[in-house]
Amino acid sequence: MTNGTKQDIKQLEIPLFPLRTVLFPGGSMPLRIFEPRYLEMVSECLKSGTQFGVCLIREGSETGKAATFQQIGTLGSISYWQRLPNGMLGITVQGGQRFQILSSRTLANQLTRATVKPLPAEKKCCVPTHYQRASKLLCSMLEQLGLPYNKPPVNYEDASWVGCRLAELLPLPLSQKQQLLQLTDPLQRLEHLYVLLEKLGIHHP
Repeated sequence: MTNGTKQDIKQLEIPLFPLRTVLFPGGSMPLRIFEPRYLEMVSECLKSGTQFGVCLIREGSETGKAATFQQIGTLGSISYWQRLPNGMLGITVQGGQRFQILSSRTLANQLTRATVKPLPAEKKCCVPTHYQRASKLLCSMLEQLGLPYNKPPVNYEDASWVGCRLAELLPLPLSQKQQLLQLTDPLQRLEHLYVLLEKLGIHHP
């Protein structure tokens, strides 16, 4: 007897990194860290093997006083790091599960910590025939960009993977990228992207 507990998703308490960009599940994002609060955050995450949350900034800046942010973000794990000659810390963040912020608080050093609820992973489904051109367009884009964007594993048959990669790579306003992140149906995301591709004048292969 489960009493419904199997459907409960455990809440997490994590530090947040508000940015003027959107991290999608399965995406890879290089960052340069120099502010003490985020250097400390990255150090702690590396030591403990924990994740932090990436959220799109609503108001404010990536530096200085804590910014306000969107309530849906993506968990990020550090897949690579190095000390840079200029004293900064270079890291590569891998996008994981999406989450919803339940509550947040700003510490004295302006680092924000939040209680979040991880959101369910999207359903697995293949790219329908009438959207196959999106997969071909993405393949062409990744071949031109090279590493780390086309680094395996790649999955041009998975609707969620294709939609997320197109959403992060296309020159879209951040508000539209956030809307695409918040969609829970991968086929609906592909449908929205097709409309946006037409508006951008990008022709499918």
